[in-house]
Amino acid sequence: MNRKEFRDLASPEEAREAIDSLSLEGGVERVSLEEARGRVLVARLDAELDVPGFDRATMDGYALRARDTFGADEADPARLELVGAVHAGAEPAVTLESGEAAEISTGAVMPDGADAMVPVERTDTDGDEVLIRTSVAPGDNVMFAGADVAAGERALGPGTTITPRDIGLLSALGIDEVPVRANPRVGIVSTGDELVRPGEEVHSDRGEIYDVNSYTIAAGVEDAGGEPVLYPHAGDDQDEMERILREAAGECDLVLSSGSTSASAVDVIYRVIEEQGELLLHGVSVKPGKPMLIGRLDDSAYVGLPGYPVSAMMVFRAFVAPAVRRAAGLSEPAAATVSGRLARQERYEGGRHRLMPVGLVGSGPSETARNGGGESAEESGDGETLVYPVDKGSGATTSLAHADGVVEVGPETDYLEAGEPVTATLFSPDVRPPTLFGVGEDDPTVSRLLDGLENPRYLSVGTRPGLRRLRDGVPDVAVASGPLERDVEADEIGRWDREWGLVVRAGNPDEIEGLADLVDRDLRFVNRTADSGLRSSLSGAVAAFADERGTTRHEIVDAIDGFDLGLRAHESPARKVIAGDADAGLGLRETADRLDLGFVPLGEQPVRVLANPDRTEKEGVRELERALEEVSPR
Repeated sequence: MNRKEFRDLASPEEAREAIDSLSLEGGVERVSLEEARGRVLVARLDAELDVPGFDRATMDGYALRARDTFGADEADPARLELVGAVHAGAEPAVTLESGEAAEISTGAVMPDGADAMVPVERTDTDGDEVLIRTSVAPGDNVMFAGADVAAGERALGPGTTITPRDIGLLSALGIDEVPVRANPRVGIVSTGDELVRPGEEVHSDRGEIYDVNSYTIAAGVEDAGGEPVLYPHAGDDQDEMERILREAAGECDLVLSSGSTSASAVDVIYRVIEEQGELLLHGVSVKPGKPMLIGRLDDSAYVGLPGYPVSAMMVFRAFVAPAVRRAAGLSEPAAATVSGRLARQERYEGGRHRLMPVGLVGSGPSETARNGGGESAEESGDGETLVYPVDKGSGATTSLAHADGVVEVGPETDYLEAGEPVTATLFSPDVRPPTLFGVGEDDPTVSRLLDGLENPRYLSVGTRPGLRRLRDGVPDVAVASGPLERDVEADEIGRWDREWGLVVRAGNPDEIEGLADLVDRDLRFVNRTADSGLRSSLSGAVAAFADERGTTRHEIVDAIDGFDLGLRAHESPARKVIAGDADAGLGLRETADRLDLGFVPLGEQPVRVLANPDRTEKEGVRELERALEEVSPR
């Protein structure tokens, strides 16, 4: 199979023009009121009747002729003969003459002969008479027929996005169905032999991964006003891929695929589009998202998204979602932008437009959420907002989960200095930046603390990277465990101790007693990454053990099978033990107890919560400090 190469990459503007040239509209349909909210009218609706259709009383009281009350007041009430009653939903059985009144309920039809009504609070009764203690004019306390909406009046116009208020009006007019623009049906096809749908069993040893894109893109389609239709994922066989794509094209207005768009020998979608439809564009000068396809397949529009989740969603958001909204007749949502300063230096490949996911953190004691053009969504006491990149790579789904918005960097820019002013566009106007931004060690106590806070964000990057970011002034707090290699300018707002050691199989069938067993016996060990505080404590223990044996640390490390295999999360080594891939793993007693595993203690280490000295008065930090007062040392 020949390799497809990217040559002349299209500009972002050319990609948008190509998508705009496709027809995504789904036509017109009639929907019931129950299904009408959020839909877009395609025709004007006029009132076919008066609302209300009769003169009605606006409150409880007495219907009467206004001239019979002229001059009446508290001292000299008018006396009228009470000749009947009119209730809501009933046809009046009385006609009023001069000097007469009828009791009437709110919403009831005004009886013939009456031209006003008096609220019950301004009246008294005396046998068969009612005493009116105020004067009224014709029309007082009466809503006349057609006062709300008159027959023939324009009720709602084409292009109206139907709201609950509009549904109330339509209900009042007796309209039970409305003509609306059909939401574009968007077929979603994820490709790749390695994909497994969530809920099914995944075999990591075969390189299988869960299908992230199908559900993520479907949610984006629905949010943009489209109707997502999920199809079975297609493997990398061209015939099977063609079958599924053509099935989707026959049933949908737009087909979105993810994966199999890059220039490799196994990626075949572009061949399907070239042979069975029309390929308008292959490759866009944007990062992430370079391998995007745009074309037609049969009578349906087609867009091929990259396979990596971050790339797929960034391209969908920037290029596809606006087209889906237009096809659904929805206006572009109001964008909220945040002006701030870049938290750290960033370098880029030149020549491509970059879409950079970013998070926000206020640098002062309080934050006020404000949305709108140019206004900050998180403004600190001194008005400064830090904008930090959270891109872990296109294959990391948490890059978007931990982001608040995106900063666009033009193709002419290959370098951004720390502190440089930038503008971030929030993913939606209702995005709430975190009240507390923390980084550092992965620890179960930290997780429990965060559960009790209002809206925290915590990145488990390890002790060393956490302290490095704290020194750079980005996070509010950093959590560090084990011995600190050098002093950190920070305020310690809490600490606890945790017991660490070797996590082993339940019952410790290998009778592991300590480091000597890992060195002297044929046992498989799984370590933590070098950034972890646990790894630092283990390294200290290994150095001490080497001194006891009269040898070098290097020789001890070489003797431990798997010492250099480091996993990031605190539970990962334990799970390797559960899976039978290791005899022992570096971990915590709390982890071993929770997973019903054995534990060989090697020591205790402190865990410190260190606050940025410039943020100690920030409410999120103060909230964490209060929570730390209740933490029992472990």
